[in-house]
Amino acid sequence: MYGPNPNKKEPLVGFPQIGFLKNYITRDNILVGDFTYYDDPLGPHRFEENVLYHFDFVGDKLIIGKFCAIARNVQFIMNGANHSLKGFSTYPFYIFKNGWEHATPSPNSKTSDTIVGNDVWIGYDATIMPGVKIGHGAIVASKSVVTKDVSPYSIVGGNPANVIRMRFDEETINSLLSIGWWDWPIEKITKMLPEIIGNNLSNLLEIG
Repeated sequence: MYGPNPNKKEPLVGFPQIGFLKNYITRDNILVGDFTYYDDPLGPHRFEENVLYHFDFVGDKLIIGKFCAIARNVQFIMNGANHSLKGFSTYPFYIFKNGWEHATPSPNSKTSDTIVGNDVWIGYDATIMPGVKIGHGAIVASKSVVTKDVSPYSIVGGNPANVIRMRFDEETINSLLSIGWWDWPIEKITKMLPEIIGNNLSNLLEIG
């Protein structure tokens, strides 16, 4: 056997609060990789309720990699929440029409996607703001508000979230990024799990 079936909604029998997230997604503008799970005692189907202001006409995507762990009530605020800052007022008069249509702003340039890398852990009640990119192997502490990009293998926390520390030294991080174990065939990942969850870099480099 090579791990659980990533196409199965509930990988843990009798524990339905954890679900492989990609199997619950109904929106075309949300993309999730294999084995990423969402943990919510009220059910993994609630994930999309926490992806807010995500309108098709805006054009942005939420892209989440493989092997991520996402806790209950993590919220993604998407670009539809943004108001224009170019004028004196930020109020969106035009959306109410009835004579206010002439205040419709000119089309924006392409909005930035929100991207979560592979092997990312996002803690309970964290908030991810529009267009943020979270690097591979990063950890976002519970109740953090992430307003800017997060470096690979960093641990961030607070409001706004700042780097608490790096998980590894720069050389190790570069090596892990070059290995990219999450892209290995599942058979290889299964065989090499002791090295993946271990901390002997030379062993992992030899395999990768």
